[in-house]
Amino acid sequence: MNFRYAAIAGLATAALAGCTHQGDIVVQEGVGITALRTTCPAVGIPDYTGDITLFSPPTARTADAIDVTATMTNVRDTCDDSGEKVYAVANFDVFAQRRDTRGARTVQLPYFSAVVRGGDAVTAKRVGMVTLTFADGQARAQASGAGSAYIDKASATLPADIRERITRKRKAGEAEAAIDPLSEPDIRAALARANFELLIGFQLSNDQLAYNATR
Repeated sequence: MNFRYAAIAGLATAALAGCTHQGDIVVQEGVGITALRTTCPAVGIPDYTGDITLFSPPTARTADAIDVTATMTNVRDTCDDSGEKVYAVANFDVFAQRRDTRGARTVQLPYFSAVVRGGDAVTAKRVGMVTLTFADGQARAQASGAGSAYIDKASATLPADIRERITRKRKAGEAEAAIDPLSEPDIRAALARANFELLIGFQLSNDQLAYNATR
């Protein structure tokens, strides 16, 4: 299991996918590298946290004991980076299905939203609830939720000297033109420090996380 995603899920159970990026890098012949990055965080669902399965009884793990299943999907993000604080929101839908359709039923599922810096450092985390209402005789239900975060804009901005080194024009034949600036350790470290993600997923127990990882 990816350590970063496992760490987030572990924090989730303690009271706490390919969704990361550091901005698009476009290589243009003769003019060096142009970095098209933003202070807004990337938004996504960590591995193994986008699904949840409830069993009846809770300790069972066989197919005939599955009670409710739900999937988090349709993640949409909005971001306002006009002020000193970047405000990002991740909206999502949850689609659920139950086995026993007798009677109306309400199911509440916990979910987390976490701010991750540099790929593995959780800097903030919140837990919310999404409520699903099954009508009598209906096997399916749908609900929506959202996670939000404030991020310090200065922390998400590359230092001027680092940006200049990345975007500096280089001429063919020069020694510097043969070196990829993104391969230099201090530049990679600066990019990591300025890289934030807003990750959302179901708040899973250790058993639920293990079930998702191995099914």
